[in-house]
Amino acid sequence: MNVDEFQEIIYEKEDNGIVTVTINMPKRKNAMSPVTFLEIWYAVDAMEKDKSTKVMIITGAEDAFSSGGYFNMKMFESIPPELKAEINIMDIAQKKVCLKLWKFDKPIIAAVNGLAVGAGFTMPLTCADLIYMAEDAWIGLYFVKRAIVPEFATSWLLPLLVGFQKAKELIFFGDKITAQEALKLGLVNAILPKDKLMPYAREQALRLIPPKGPSLAIKWMKRILHKPLIDIVSHALDMENKALNKVATSGDMRESIKALKEKRDPVFKGK
Repeated sequence: MNVDEFQEIIYEKEDNGIVTVTINMPKRKNAMSPVTFLEIWYAVDAMEKDKSTKVMIITGAEDAFSSGGYFNMKMFESIPPELKAEINIMDIAQKKVCLKLWKFDKPIIAAVNGLAVGAGFTMPLTCADLIYMAEDAWIGLYFVKRAIVPEFATSWLLPLLVGFQKAKELIFFGDKITAQEALKLGLVNAILPKDKLMPYAREQALRLIPPKGPSLAIKWMKRILHKPLIDIVSHALDMENKALNKVATSGDMRESIKALKEKRDPVFKGK
């Protein structure tokens, strides 16, 4: 897949080596389908092959970063066969794209411009090197509300960032996290007024590339930080996939979807 064939993300390359990837499905609040994740994989692949690219900025179209994962059988059946062959529907934790991003040695900056729910935050949390967030944006680690478990190796990374007890609190209860709370928890690097978010992300990106930044050294910094942890990340993703494939067919999961459609609180039974 070439970057000009993308349907669900926009890939914009500047002469200075900055590539902006925009999740571009605003009608569904940039919820990410299997095709979205595949296109992100190919965006990274394109940057790996193009030596003139230096840094990625990832953001969302319009007023959302991403409302999380998006999957239904009707949508899946409409995917062209050549793309469907590259998608493993059992990889709910998104091991393929997560490891691609984790092994990518060029800096990734996430500009979280609006709501970031589920995978809409766990993806940048695990895969971005720097996260900047709009002041009015918010995070929803709503896995418990859908009777599922986190993905993108969050089960390993979140306790590392906020501590074991706080990580459990965040995922057991799934309460909304404001940008200000995210900054205090160390989940993001900075919060900014919405109109200053992208200019700031670009300003920081320019500090990572010539002439301001030694991009070769920065690539090596990322490699030596990430490479020793690849096996741990991979194992966490395997464990998450095992759990997700168990709970995705549970009665509680079905009840959560039904309750969401009916705009009521779910009544869980623990099975």
